[in-house]
Amino acid sequence: MSFSISEKADTIIALATPQGVGAIAVIRLSGKDAIKLTNEVFGGKNLEEQQSHTIHFGTIRDGERIVDEVLVSLFVAPKSFTKENVVEISTHGSSYIINQVIKLLIRKGARPAKPGEFTQRAFLNGQFDLAQAEAVADLIHSDSEASHQAALHQMRGGFSGEIKQLRDQLIHFASMIELELDFVEEDVEFASRDDLQQLVEKLLRVVEQLISSFDLGNVIKNGVPTVIAGKPNAGKSTLLNALLNEEKAIVSEIAGTTRDFIEDEINIGGVIFRFIDTAGLRETTDTIEAMGVSRTQEKMKTASLILYLFDLSDTDMVEINRDINKLENLGVPFVKVANKIDKATEGFITELKDKHPDTIFISAGQKENLEALRTNILDLVNLDKFKTGNTVVTNIRHYDSLVKTRESLLDVLNGIDAEITNDFLAMDIRRSLHFLGEITGEITTDDLLANIFSKFCIGK
Repeated sequence: MSFSISEKADTIIALATPQGVGAIAVIRLSGKDAIKLTNEVFGGKNLEEQQSHTIHFGTIRDGERIVDEVLVSLFVAPKSFTKENVVEISTHGSSYIINQVIKLLIRKGARPAKPGEFTQRAFLNGQFDLAQAEAVADLIHSDSEASHQAALHQMRGGFSGEIKQLRDQLIHFASMIELELDFVEEDVEFASRDDLQQLVEKLLRVVEQLISSFDLGNVIKNGVPTVIAGKPNAGKSTLLNALLNEEKAIVSEIAGTTRDFIEDEINIGGVIFRFIDTAGLRETTDTIEAMGVSRTQEKMKTASLILYLFDLSDTDMVEINRDINKLENLGVPFVKVANKIDKATEGFITELKDKHPDTIFISAGQKENLEALRTNILDLVNLDKFKTGNTVVTNIRHYDSLVKTRESLLDVLNGIDAEITNDFLAMDIRRSLHFLGEITGEITTDDLLANIFSKFCIGK
């Protein structure tokens, strides 16, 4: 989604609120003529004579016909989201009224906005950088406290600030290296190789921290895929229903009733967990159930967390130890959950607590001790780093650029050790700057911008 010069000069229009009938709807315009075009159809004050950040009551008229009574909010350039003239028309939420107003303003000279075009104009006009622009979309789609905080931190420039600091420090040394190339015959050193090495090592530590934060950032943004695994009739479906507080999964005394996956999302402590109730793990001659068991094993390998659920009244210590050994070999974090505590013997509970003290004892059917399970699950996500205000990378594009930055910085260090010439050293530094610049949009292509903003909703 690239734009020509004429397109960037156009006044664009779109519905900024969700489609459908509601109490009100907000129609947004942005562009040099946004106020002028609105004024042509507005019955009320002369909008072109009003101050920025003011709201005006009146009517939208198509000739002599009144379409609706509205409130018009004015944002005069550059004091607006896009840094252009922006108008927001609050109408009644009738689909008919919305369409009439938009069609009327298109006839007057506006054109329909493309997905993300308002935010793209804000970026192109220097309102914020590309990482902040992407955070706008993340904020709109945030569905938990953690994802909201991460998007808000990025939108307000927290992540961009760290990247800018890294880039500014590197630019200084790059300019000194480039300067040395102009004085190569004089054998002058403007940039100390020792100082450069110390700087690059420092930058690498910061980049490594940002890269390592992506695992947590991905969890915050997309949720934690959590598999509930165990024998048939261990109570997996009952546990899913108890956590959801609804009858999502079929519960039956007949073993093997869950043949495929049942998924749903649960918000625990501000983090979204995507729980997956799976087919029971056992040997079976039932072809369909066997397929479910096989797929369960595959799901467990790719999960971020496994709840290993076993029935205290129908499982012995040998079987529990065997299953735990298999889970440890998977290398996926897991929680040992002993179900049906109300049906267990005191002796077995004591033995289990002695050999596996980290076991969580619950009764899914009675909804007993589920809060302890939720707390344990949340602890495994380890939000401490996020809660202390440290920057967390949540965007795969940023992660990819940081990985490439790390590779380029390592090339700089290797070049210093090998005592390569300044022109080759400058190339490696410039490559590092390029990848850092991709994150904030100082280095962009039309294809990159098209890919990013095409994923936005229309009207934002």
